[in-house]
Amino acid sequence: MNSNEPIPHETRKPLLHIVLYQPEIPQNTGNIGRTCVAIGAKLWLIRPLGFLVDDRSLKRAGMDYWQHLDWEVADSWDDVRRKIPDAQVWHLTKTATRLVWDAAFKPGDILLFGSESSGLPASILQAHPAHNLKLPMSSLVRSLNLASTVNTVAYEAVRQFGGLPENL
Repeated sequence: MNSNEPIPHETRKPLLHIVLYQPEIPQNTGNIGRTCVAIGAKLWLIRPLGFLVDDRSLKRAGMDYWQHLDWEVADSWDDVRRKIPDAQVWHLTKTATRLVWDAAFKPGDILLFGSESSGLPASILQAHPAHNLKLPMSSLVRSLNLASTVNTVAYEAVRQFGGLPENL
């Protein structure tokens, strides 16, 4: 394989792990899948899901990218942790006091995002409060779109890494 050719996702280590805890909206998940393909991240979906994985809306949102996506569905957060036990976890929540810009992201980290309507469970957020992060926003806004938030945080991590690997 030429060093400039992309490495198939089945054989490369993910740059990041994007974990969606009980996502509800297929269009968000499809768009997040597209971001994962763009940066070489693995997408994890924790059940229950608010849609079928073969849902037309999900495929349409990630349309011509889905076959390139490294993804997996897990039954619980504990299942994800068992599969990637040594990764640093960052919880994204609007209730955090620490900003995303204050985190020191490393390749292989987990970025954990909650469902669109409920966010992350208190048990997860309370386990390691120093790892709770948020994006700054006006008090006039209740929340940001999940796909937009994932995109912003993932690209902040990529920026901290100094960019994407050449052979992605």
